[in-house]
Amino acid sequence: MSIPAGDVEVPALVRRLAGDAELVPVWRNGIGGLTFRAGDHYVKWGPLNTETTMADEAERLAWAAPHTPVPAVVEHGADASHEWLVTRALAGRSAVDPRWIADPATAVRAVGRGLRALHDALPVAECPFDWDVAARIAHAQRRGRQVPTELREPPPIDRLVVCHGDACVPNTLLDDGGAWVGHVDLGALGVADRWADLAVAAMSTEWNYGPGWADELVAAYGVDPDPVRQAYYRDLWNAT
Repeated sequence: MSIPAGDVEVPALVRRLAGDAELVPVWRNGIGGLTFRAGDHYVKWGPLNTETTMADEAERLAWAAPHTPVPAVVEHGADASHEWLVTRALAGRSAVDPRWIADPATAVRAVGRGLRALHDALPVAECPFDWDVAARIAHAQRRGRQVPTELREPPPIDRLVVCHGDACVPNTLLDDGGAWVGHVDLGALGVADRWADLAVAAMSTEWNYGPGWADELVAAYGVDPDPVRQAYYRDLWNAT
């Protein structure tokens, strides 16, 4: 996943969805999907995805919106080959905006605090979505992935929360003062141990800011490092 560089061809459907708004490419994912800023909206477009769909994300955004800052859904749909999602823009910039790549200490702490706030805000008992280990392994196997036997027995649950599902640092938005203001890309949101998110968020600091920031994120979340759970959920992420 990356911020697009150079000229980006705008799909005809995206141009239609954006109307007269200026389109600014802001994100390219690993399967060829693109996200554009279009005035005060964002347009996500990409090939049909076997992992999470934009319809999944629209449903989860609508559920989470009363509890925590997430984009409001305007429209979503799909055809035979592609899907799309239009949302209203939230204030703030991604934690991997060049502004925050240059100040990882501020960004990492904001991501950790934002993830804790998300977990504290979303009501587990009311959540209709599951993201526990058994569900993830079953989903991976339906897609033809073989999950190692040693990952089939997770560590005891520390605390059940409604997890983001893709808590990598780009999916937290920060304001100009360096405080978290919202989350995006919630297509896998569901109930699981909080370390399923926390381990991945900590791991992703190395991809985006370089080594040495994982413990800082965990501390900002408000817990001590847990090497066993962190290692397990990192490996599960990579396997599924």
